[in-house]
Amino acid sequence: MIHPTSIVSPDAIIGEDVEIGAYSIIGPHVTIGKGTWIGPHVVIDPFVTIGPGCKIFQFAAIGAIPQDLKFGGEKSWVKIGANVTIREFVTIHRGTEPGGSVTELGERCFLMAYTHIAHDCHVGKMVVLANNTTLAGHITIGNYATVGGLVAIHQFVRVGDYAFVGGKSAVVKDVPPYVIAAGDRAVLHGLNRVGLKRHGFSDQTLSALKKTYRILFRYGLTLNEAISRIHAEVEMVPEVKNFIGFIKASARGVTR
Repeated sequence: MIHPTSIVSPDAIIGEDVEIGAYSIIGPHVTIGKGTWIGPHVVIDPFVTIGPGCKIFQFAAIGAIPQDLKFGGEKSWVKIGANVTIREFVTIHRGTEPGGSVTELGERCFLMAYTHIAHDCHVGKMVVLANNTTLAGHITIGNYATVGGLVAIHQFVRVGDYAFVGGKSAVVKDVPPYVIAAGDRAVLHGLNRVGLKRHGFSDQTLSALKKTYRILFRYGLTLNEAISRIHAEVEMVPEVKNFIGFIKASARGVTR
């Protein structure tokens, strides 16, 4: 059902069984997937694609132009996967040409109230961003990561798969996968063992990750020394390879 007080562009593509609430505005070049629910007073600007089964609550604003002084009005996009929940007053901005022109959210993400996702961010699947999480531009959040309330993350930072960032943190360097980071400025507090167990990680994998973490962050070794020791002493399960690969690829430096 589309409420009669809403304004929907004739150039928007609206899927089957989509509900659009009172006073919401849907701009041109917007695609909304089957079964998505959009509450009252939502604004979806041009060049937004929303997957099926999403829920978007009142006063969310999706697809506004980026808060980037270099933005020249070029065509860019917001792309949102299936079954994403976007709560009240969330803001998500379009990408910029230097950043690839796309801001993207994976499937089954949960964005709590007042979350902000800036231009060119890439958020993986099943990510939880708690209230007032603020992502600057060009941030990458891995799959199954959780970011606590009132967290601010610096532009170009990466947060790895299954990582947990504690509330009220200021994150200025990359957060490796599988760990807990918290504080201003954020520091590591060990593996995210509770989260990993909830996601079904085996004892074998948890043991390998624990050894990898200790060698990387507790033995006072250089990165090359630590990686050599990991190869010699730790079973190279896929998660360990991902851990090492993430750190080797870091451009901003790694949270420790």
